[in-house]
Amino acid sequence: MDISRWVFLILIFVSFSPIPIFSDSQLRSGELSEIPSKFLDFAKKSEVFDWMMGVRRRIHENPELGYEELETSKLIREELDNLGIQYKYPFANTGIVGFIGSGKPPFVAIRADMDALPMQEMVDWEHKSRNPGKMHACGHDAHVAMLLGAAKILLEHQNILKGTVALVFQPAEEGGGGAKKMIDAGALENVEAIFGLHVHPNFPLGKVCSRPGPFLAGSGFFEAVISGRGGHAAIPQHSIDPILAASNVIVSLQHLVSREADPLDSQVVTVAKFQGGGAFNVIPDSVTIGGTFRAFSKESFLQLRQRIEEVIVGQAAVQRCNATVDFLTNDKPFFPPTVNDINLHKHFQRVAGDMLGNDHVKDMEPLMGSEDFAFYQEVIPGYFYMLGMQGETNENPASVHSPYFKINEEALPFGAALQASLAIRYLLEAQPQVPSSSINGHDEL
Repeated sequence: MDISRWVFLILIFVSFSPIPIFSDSQLRSGELSEIPSKFLDFAKKSEVFDWMMGVRRRIHENPELGYEELETSKLIREELDNLGIQYKYPFANTGIVGFIGSGKPPFVAIRADMDALPMQEMVDWEHKSRNPGKMHACGHDAHVAMLLGAAKILLEHQNILKGTVALVFQPAEEGGGGAKKMIDAGALENVEAIFGLHVHPNFPLGKVCSRPGPFLAGSGFFEAVISGRGGHAAIPQHSIDPILAASNVIVSLQHLVSREADPLDSQVVTVAKFQGGGAFNVIPDSVTIGGTFRAFSKESFLQLRQRIEEVIVGQAAVQRCNATVDFLTNDKPFFPPTVNDINLHKHFQRVAGDMLGNDHVKDMEPLMGSEDFAFYQEVIPGYFYMLGMQGETNENPASVHSPYFKINEEALPFGAALQASLAIRYLLEAQPQVPSSSINGHDEL
């Protein structure tokens, strides 16, 4: 074969061979800033977007409560199998951790929660919940679809992946403390940092927001039974009225924030449950009240917990009643405050700015809502942010935990691409020097 034919064959081979979006030489020359926008373009491809949308809708049709996400977990594992991604299962009953990369350090994690809420969906659409009394009213179905989308993006760009990305699919965020059980089961083995997101219905599509330091409050729940002596309402002197005692308790609990807390240290005590009596003319034997309390520091949170119990017991005694207080920690563990790592905040600003533009990356005020992502942040540096999904309509979007809550599926590519970008750029930019002998690799990769 003469040389001209060799040249022709080589040209044909080069012309039809796949060319990676990035090469090592490009990355070494400082073109990391192109990764997020390239990832977003990939996530917006019709075949990727349609696949994520299909996953989201299948999960939405079959919502499952905390630690009951059996079918959701099965669906995730099937998709990971289809992608050829290795994983470990189960963690905390239904949780999964997948791995993409070398199986060697450094390790970084991206997380999605899987559970639904115990409420009846009121949105009338083709993929409405088929499980009565259960609904994905907080966007966890979208979070799972985005994390699977991030996995697909990372898999497509393994040639630039340095280290290992852990894909954390977590059960029971809605009060069940699934994150803590994932940690206890070893889900964060070797992981050095973790990123999580939440869809935000009132923030514009294509924009993100967060803040360094305290972002979401620590939260807890309480329930108290105040016992007196029932009797006829016309002769109250023969009774010990627990309703009057409970009313004084509720008013006194509000003084914990208005009179005892530092005005610059935001706290909340809300009584949202009051059950007692069933007739207009009968004083009941007992009353049950319950609610939530929140604070941005662990010290303030524990002080509030102590004072709630003291006030309930003390005020009940003033009215000659007895009271018992239960903080329900077996079923609803205390959530610590969500505190974003300052260095990861800078990382987030760089990566999100490269993807969306710096004017689309906003700082926001702290929120009194809570997230069990905070458990991860107690163990390793973590970062949690809000992903806008409000479209350009005049419709006022329903809030999370509303039976009218709806996902704008146009947000799926943004969440998938940003999670993937945060993970891969972390591995490329911030690889710590860790002796390999001190790390347990994931040989199954």
